[in-house]
Amino acid sequence: MTDEQKTLAFVVYPGLTPLDLVGPLQVLSALAQIDPTYRTVAVGATTEPVATDTPLRIAPSHTFDEVPAPFAVLVPGGGVPTIHAMADEQLLAWLRTAAAGAELMTSVCTGSLVLGAAGLLEGKQATTHWMFRDLLPGLGATPVARRWVEDGDVITAAGVSAGIDLALHLVERLAGREVAKTVQFGIEYDPEPPQGALDWDNPPYGDLKPLRELTLREGLAEHPKLLERLLAHA
Repeated sequence: MTDEQKTLAFVVYPGLTPLDLVGPLQVLSALAQIDPTYRTVAVGATTEPVATDTPLRIAPSHTFDEVPAPFAVLVPGGGVPTIHAMADEQLLAWLRTAAAGAELMTSVCTGSLVLGAAGLLEGKQATTHWMFRDLLPGLGATPVARRWVEDGDVITAAGVSAGIDLALHLVERLAGREVAKTVQFGIEYDPEPPQGALDWDNPPYGDLKPLRELTLREGLAEHPKLLERLLAHA
């Protein structure tokens, strides 16, 4: 690292959803290749590999202590392990410290709930995975149903694949539209889902609400006050 480099830090914790992390990391690593004033790192409590919610294990490149003052931070989401991470005091403390000097604090999917647990969404507009979006007021945020939501120095993305959209927006914000388009072409991001666009007027809310409550109860079984705070908005 040189004194001129700006560090883009991607948070790693046990049980995260890999695409939440790797999609944006791929995009912003491309930015770092084009513009060496940026560098990407993956930060965690240790540099030992951690499990994800797939068979893939991920090893951070740096510890939290090694990256005390990043330029930008991205927190990925997931299921029960992410809810559990909302009470990880080591992670939350690092996020608060990082936020004090960072230009951008960002998240993908339920990673925004971790930002909220750190107190970083207070008074902000934000989004998250649609199944958890109405919990955001319990963390001081105003929920917004968009692919990604920018409110000052906080940018949150909706579920999983929305992290790529967020990352391309970040490239445009940091380096301009031409560079962002170059990166988009580089990763050939031109989605055409086989099932077509999602029908947001008919999402499976009824089927997934019990799953959401189970996820919250499992993730925060040892933290009843935070659980009660979220369930009040469920």
